[in-house]
Amino acid sequence: MAKTLSSKLGQLTRKSSSRTVEGLIDSFADKSFAILCLVLMAIPALPLPTGGISHLFELITLLIAFQMIIGRQSIWLPQSLMKRSLPDKFRSATIPALAKFIKKVEGKARPRLSPLTINPLFIRLMGGLIFILALFAFLAPPFSGLDTLPSMGVVLIALALIFEDIIFAILGAIVGAFGVGTILLLGNLAFRLI
Repeated sequence: MAKTLSSKLGQLTRKSSSRTVEGLIDSFADKSFAILCLVLMAIPALPLPTGGISHLFELITLLIAFQMIIGRQSIWLPQSLMKRSLPDKFRSATIPALAKFIKKVEGKARPRLSPLTINPLFIRLMGGLIFILALFAFLAPPFSGLDTLPSMGVVLIALALIFEDIIFAILGAIVGAFGVGTILLLGNLAFRLI
């Protein structure tokens, strides 16, 4: 990418053409699947109560991950969602905070095993992993904070696909697996107590 990801994300707050979901996808055409997974799962990845709004983001991520698994070249979302404006708070607070985080990551990321990370089979495999992690994040009890680690796993995998850096994919798989294990362990404990 000629421009850095952080600067492109920063421009989203100023460009009127990028103020819809469709505009966001068009702004990052070649990496749109990963960018959308990153942006959607960044909110549930924060260890903050989201009031259940994160479930909507996780459902959309499940749909996007499924499309990665089947090998779609472009994102399909319902037209009503594509034309929907990004919320003002999302553009004014979330996107700049995400751009700031990405700027730090850009200093550490570099193409490592790049041919592997752009391989269609690898992308499908990562789509499957994103699907599993987003599903567990969705199934985590609301306000429990248990969706944080699977969501962070998705964020790291999305960064791996964006920066073509296998290290982020490995980290994402580890963090995500730890999150899934935590959900299963605590779910099992809760089931036994009941």
